[in-house]
Amino acid sequence: MAKAFASSADTEAKTETFTELAPGVHALTADGDPNVGAIEAEDFLVCFEARATPVAARRWLARLRERTDKPVRYLVLSHYHAVRVLGASAFEAGEIITHEQTRRLIAERGQADWDSELGRMPRLFEEPSSIPGLTRPTLTFSDRMTIPLGNGRELVLKYCGRGHTAGDIVAWLPDERILFAGDLVEARAALYTGDAFHRDWATSTLDNVAAFGATALVGGRGAVARGEEEVAAAIAQSRHFLDELRRTVGSVHAARGSLAEAFAAAHAALASRFGGWPIFEHCLPFNVQRHWDELDGVDWPRIWTAERDREVWAALQDG
Repeated sequence: MAKAFASSADTEAKTETFTELAPGVHALTADGDPNVGAIEAEDFLVCFEARATPVAARRWLARLRERTDKPVRYLVLSHYHAVRVLGASAFEAGEIITHEQTRRLIAERGQADWDSELGRMPRLFEEPSSIPGLTRPTLTFSDRMTIPLGNGRELVLKYCGRGHTAGDIVAWLPDERILFAGDLVEARAALYTGDAFHRDWATSTLDNVAAFGATALVGGRGAVARGEEEVAAAIAQSRHFLDELRRTVGSVHAARGSLAEAFAAAHAALASRFGGWPIFEHCLPFNVQRHWDELDGVDWPRIWTAERDREVWAALQDG
C-alpha cells in the first residue's frame, strides 16, 4: 500500500506546551510541529519564527499576551521555509530580520517553497487565505547582529555556516545561556535536509552551534533541551543523522548504485533510531535526493516545486 504523501495524512492537532525558560524568555513547542519563541526586552519583544499562517501565529501570540503586552519590535526568522515565515504579518513587527542569504532565497524560490510546503504539510497552514503574500525581510546581516534588550542584556543573532539552508541563523542569550537554534538542531525529531549543505552542517556548522555552551536549547522541532547534557545530546543526535545519511548515500553513489538503492540504505540505517520520530518518513526521500545531487556536484540546492515533490516521492517512498 502506498504511503500517504509527505505529511498530508497528519491531520490531528498537536498538544502545545508553553515554557518559560527564564524570566521573560518563552518557547512554544508542539509534539514535533515547528517551535516558536519570544524574548522580552525592557519595553519590547523579539519573536523568533512566525508559523505558517497569520491565523496560526495569532494563536501563539494569544498565549504570549497572557504574560506580556509589550509590542513586537523585531521578528527574527531563522531561514526561509514557508512554515516558518508566512505568518509574519500577524506580529506587526517593526523589523523582520533574516540572514542576507535568506533574502536571496525568498526572492529566488519563495513562491515555489510556499506551494511545496502547503502540499506537504497542509495541517500547518491554518486558513491559508489569511497569508497576504511572501514574507520579505526589512533587515539582513551576513555574520553577526546584536539587539540590546536593556539593563545590560543583549540578544546575539549569529550565522554559524551553511546547514539546513544557506542562510540559517540562531539567537543567543549569553546571560541566560539559552540558544534558539532553528532547524540546525532537532530534539527527538528527524531532520529535513532537502535544501541542505550536508558536509558543512555536520561538521563546522554544528561545531559552531556547540561552541555557544548553551544550557538550554530550543530546536526547530521537539521538546526544549535543558541542561548541558540534553543540549549536547540534541546536537549529537542531529550530527549522527547527518553522518549516517552521508555515509549510506555516499557509499551507494560511490559504488555507482541507484538513487532508490541509496534511499533503501539510508532508511535501513536510520529507521531504528529515528523512524518513530516526527516527519522522518516525510523527509527522507527529499533528504536523499538532495545529498545525491550534492554528490553529483550540485552545490546550490535545486528548487523544490509541488510537481518535483510528487515525482521524488513516487520514485522513492512509493517505489
